[in-house]
Amino acid sequence: MSFKAEYIWIDGTEPTAKLRSKTKILADDAKGAELPIWGFDGSSTNQAKGHASDCVLKPVFVCPDPIRGGDDVLVLCEVLNTDMTPHESNTRAALAEVAERFAAQEPVFGIEQEYTFFQEGYPLGFPKGGFPAPQGGYYCGVGSDEIFGRDVVEAHLDNCLKAGLGISGINAEVMPGQWEFQVGPLAPLEVADQLWVARWLLYRTAEDFGIAATLDPKPVKGDWNGAGAHTNFSTKAMREGYDAIITACESLGEGSKPLDHVKNYGAGIDDRLTGLHETAPWDKFSYGVSDRGASVRIPWQVEKDGKGYIEDRRPNANVDPYVVTRLLVDTCCTALEKAGQV
Repeated sequence: MSFKAEYIWIDGTEPTAKLRSKTKILADDAKGAELPIWGFDGSSTNQAKGHASDCVLKPVFVCPDPIRGGDDVLVLCEVLNTDMTPHESNTRAALAEVAERFAAQEPVFGIEQEYTFFQEGYPLGFPKGGFPAPQGGYYCGVGSDEIFGRDVVEAHLDNCLKAGLGISGINAEVMPGQWEFQVGPLAPLEVADQLWVARWLLYRTAEDFGIAATLDPKPVKGDWNGAGAHTNFSTKAMREGYDAIITACESLGEGSKPLDHVKNYGAGIDDRLTGLHETAPWDKFSYGVSDRGASVRIPWQVEKDGKGYIEDRRPNANVDPYVVTRLLVDTCCTALEKAGQV
């Protein structure tokens, strides 16, 4: 007997990478074993030139395939050059180094992935050539006049759970056809790996319904909310005391750090971070308790408990989770280490 392994990887498309995948048939004796490396034509994925187009796929995360079922698996891979060094499009390698360096601080993430459904060129719930009722009743709403795409959302949630991913919730968002799922709390590499697989499952699930899902940070111009990937972050010290919470927030506003982060938080950041629609302006840093108009929010219960986590509200829906987790770990953990709050 044999089984199917769907090898998934992140390509080199700019400014926002795409997910690619293809199927490998493996012999039954490969079950439970370390899966083999594979390859692909990088000249077709914006990762190589035609005269030297071979790229390597190295498995880094394996889970059950909830769509095919049985013994079939999904295999997330990182991309390597043929000399086994990380490909220039491989952002996971840099995160692995930073995560290992600060592992003793026990960084943990929860990422809120927003996305928008489209069908026939229009956001789901938008009448062709027009607009629905203004925002207000769609967020966490119920009823066919306010909720669009729930069947896809529920199927995606079930698929993520069957795959064993660390999904912690879902909800309808502020704009019609806009939804969110949350991944975490998990360590940096785990949350990023699983978010990429959850994104692949989102696209693949919606495909069966004839619907497209987009991570466009501003899918509809005008008075409509954008789509983000609010990133919740803590370390052991932050989960034990409030001083570390403030140190982390302050570190994100020091010197060039605000722009160092924002410029890597997803293409189109200035379209979404305008100071409107529950965002802070992209070029101004702020933090505050229970403030969804701040760059970084300290939840009210964190202030009350004197410990917990922070929420970086700046990342776009299309952010690379390997990049946002690396930046937050590097910036905050370096500051906490200097302050002796480890």
